[in-house]
Amino acid sequence: MTTHLYLVRHGETDWNKQRRIQGSTDIPLNETGRAQAAATAELLARRPVDAVVASPLSRAFETGAVIADRLGLAVPATYEGLQERSYGEAEGLTDDEVAARYPHDDIPGRESRSALLARATQTLGEIAVRFDAGVVVVATHGAVIRSVVNAAAPGTADRHRTPIRNGSVHSFRWDPERFHAELVRFDDPIDDVSEVPGRPAFARQNPLERRG
Repeated sequence: MTTHLYLVRHGETDWNKQRRIQGSTDIPLNETGRAQAAATAELLARRPVDAVVASPLSRAFETGAVIADRLGLAVPATYEGLQERSYGEAEGLTDDEVAARYPHDDIPGRESRSALLARATQTLGEIAVRFDAGVVVVATHGAVIRSVVNAAAPGTADRHRTPIRNGSVHSFRWDPERFHAELVRFDDPIDDVSEVPGRPAFARQNPLERRG
């Protein structure tokens, strides 16, 4: 049976605002991020949803918890495989600092794109089995979503100037035979309300996502 997945990027944190690389560092939502999570919850309330799950990092878990509360669902179950890509020694640095310290983009301890995609795919498969034929909101992170989007529809995220915004929603259906997430809609129309002038540009939210 087909499971539908709404992958949601967490709301803003102070490190997002300061353009610092977060990765696996556990940085909480700021007030803007909480407002973004609430706005996304209102948008998702337009659709039937059976469950919310989340990365265990607090910025994603709180985003998922806000959504679950609005939808009248249980507190999100957490999955380690939904955590953000680890950026190793780059975490806590700005993009300019990273460029200065690692001009050849050889960042010690950074998780490879292939490893990120493998764990994200494995985890989404587990979620799809657990909630077979259901509709699940997955509160996670920018690089995780980008890896799944580009595996499902190569180049899609790269063709967008601001691909994975804080609070954005991306729709997938899970193909159990191919063990693969099929992209339904990048920046799902339910998020159109939040696509307004004045929103922070993606490059300011996650400056390292395009690197390495």
